[in-house]
Amino acid sequence: MSEMFDAVDALVASRSSLPSAEERKRLRVAHGLTLDDVAGALQVRRATVSAWESTKKPTEPRGPEREAYARLLKQLAELYPAPVPATFTGAPDPAEAPTLSTGPASEAAVMTSTENTQTPAPAPVAAAPAAAPRPATTTRPSTSRRPGAKKAAPAGTPAGDTDPRFENGPLAVVDVEDGKVLAYCTGGLVLDVPAKSLPSLVDWTLKEAKLGQPKLSGPGRPADPLIVLTEAACERYGLPVSLTAEEKDAGRIPEGHKVVKQLVRADWKLTKRGFGPWARIYRPAKGSDRQCVQLCIPSWNALDARFWGDAAQLPPAELARVLGVYASRVMTPRGSTAVTGLELMTALHPPTYAVRDEETGVLRQAETKTPGSLGKDPVDCAPCEAPDGHPLLKDLPRFTVRGPAEKLFEEAYDWARPMTDAECTLRYLVGLDVNMAFAAGANGLNVGLGEPTHVKNPVFDPKLPGSWLVDLSHVDLSKVKVGKEWVELDGSLLPSPFTPKGDRPTGPAWYATPTVAYAQELGYDVAPIEAWVRYESGRYLDGWYGRLRDAYLATMADLGVDADLSPEDFLAAMDGYKERDPELTIVVSAIKATVKGGLGKLRERPRGEGWRPGERWRALERPTWRPDIRAAVISRTRINLHRKIVKHAAFTGQYPIAILSDCVVYAASGPSPLDFLPYREGKPLPGGFKLGINPGLVKHEGTQTTLWGEEVRERFNAPELNLARSIKDGTVTDVDNGE
Repeated sequence: MSEMFDAVDALVASRSSLPSAEERKRLRVAHGLTLDDVAGALQVRRATVSAWESTKKPTEPRGPEREAYARLLKQLAELYPAPVPATFTGAPDPAEAPTLSTGPASEAAVMTSTENTQTPAPAPVAAAPAAAPRPATTTRPSTSRRPGAKKAAPAGTPAGDTDPRFENGPLAVVDVEDGKVLAYCTGGLVLDVPAKSLPSLVDWTLKEAKLGQPKLSGPGRPADPLIVLTEAACERYGLPVSLTAEEKDAGRIPEGHKVVKQLVRADWKLTKRGFGPWARIYRPAKGSDRQCVQLCIPSWNALDARFWGDAAQLPPAELARVLGVYASRVMTPRGSTAVTGLELMTALHPPTYAVRDEETGVLRQAETKTPGSLGKDPVDCAPCEAPDGHPLLKDLPRFTVRGPAEKLFEEAYDWARPMTDAECTLRYLVGLDVNMAFAAGANGLNVGLGEPTHVKNPVFDPKLPGSWLVDLSHVDLSKVKVGKEWVELDGSLLPSPFTPKGDRPTGPAWYATPTVAYAQELGYDVAPIEAWVRYESGRYLDGWYGRLRDAYLATMADLGVDADLSPEDFLAAMDGYKERDPELTIVVSAIKATVKGGLGKLRERPRGEGWRPGERWRALERPTWRPDIRAAVISRTRINLHRKIVKHAAFTGQYPIAILSDCVVYAASGPSPLDFLPYREGKPLPGGFKLGINPGLVKHEGTQTTLWGEEVRERFNAPELNLARSIKDGTVTDVDNGE
């Protein structure tokens, strides 16, 4: 009889009722659980849990997993009941708006974004290492659009195991609903905001909101709190909802604006960039007491859609989640993704550190720089590394065009060739894309930390970072070393590894160390004529790479794409991953943009401000203005791709048709990468292309027919049209212009 009862219980459990997919996700997030946490407890794959929460086509658990999942959700529902919309009565007093005179800003460290978003760059900050939201308590409100709110705890309130300074997370999205000002924090927390003016909002943020993040490195500083203002919040605090054309060009509202006057009267300062989309409001630090708040105004294009997708249109709770995940895994945003990428480098390697004065006992900045950092003072680049218009080139005649023997030109690939007759008989063109290619290029790279030294007739040292003038025209790709063996290839079907356009060098040219080292690796001698080398060096970008790699892998794992999938499962998991959680997809895009933008900022160009060729521009005053580091990363990234191409050609006889940056296109008999990649029993060609989500591995970028490729090249009368540019969706609107 007992066996019969057990069977009946199991039958009932197999039909346990479950809440909607949206509610399942809400309960998990409210308790601070990741997909990994739930999958581990239920002994299923992360992708399975993600499918149970899919709002489009949720799958239903079966068998014992369903019973356990139902039990989990029931317990979470008791802790976090579904919110009841609150009814607010009355409205706070209107925002204060006194008319005040403005004063000069005193903070000098500023930065402009490579996305043309003007932003400042004061002292480095850090982010919390935890990726998941802080576990909730029974009093924590939900992430609902209109939850009940609680008041921020007074400063000094104990916070259990959490850091009491940052109890409520790194940031808050401030919105106004039914006349009430609310701050949506990470993990579903919603706070009442009593502030009636922007200066009082800054005070509240620093004294009561308990926002911020711990420092990333020992000598660093905690992250300043980030406040995101919705359109309704802008109106409430006297700010325009959008900028005029003139204000967009200036990157700020006028200094005479009433809100700026309010801040000045309250003894708050703005950086020299003024009050723009990413405004920094601060008071000069007193000892270790730092008073600074970062503002983000999405309606002023702070969250550029090219890198943040439709984040600016998200409701406050969802926006807090997107920015919170990014903050916890990368760092609290300090501006555009490019600015944040650069700030992450500094946060991981602060230029200096604090020491205690032996006589006074007061902390002060050390005179020496932090080991492994770039220091606090800028250094000039070598003349060959200087971009056009740099002060080092001011004595050159006007309109001088420097050639490869005068200028270091390390850039990503933009190369294509006509298809062979044999390739035209194949039905498909398949694109492969290298995951986080430039981040992978930075990993383990030895870069210069100090100023360059000029050397004549040097002996090339592959371990010494620098720029080398050397003739590599003798390197013949038809016969190269692959490993220890010499192999013969069809050099006419390969791009040169030494130039972005794939053209074979015709004489001496400037190259970064990884490019010259690759010439040696291919089996050829090199004899530099001169060089600018940096004897003080280190793997400055290793921590930066590791932080961004982990952020990328964790977020892709939450989207159901694991790092240990088989090639077939990986391709299946990548199919439609963006629809599984559009908010996390935004985070992935922002992480990628942080990599490329951060490296781009290493050679930031002048942006207006009356600059003329030969004059210094603002970015040159940063120790992180380092075009040599950018060149080394790009050089190594291009060489990494060429090495895989050569390995593949030597083993399979297949050659690329087009390459654009980190995307390479091959002709194949089938539409899948597995139709031409030489996998054997699930194992890839050593040193060749390997499918997977880790940085440096490849994913399927897209497939088009060979007829499509020939047709668009014929239509535009461009036999070398770069098909990698449009392999993803097949859209070609004009002849290649290199953009």
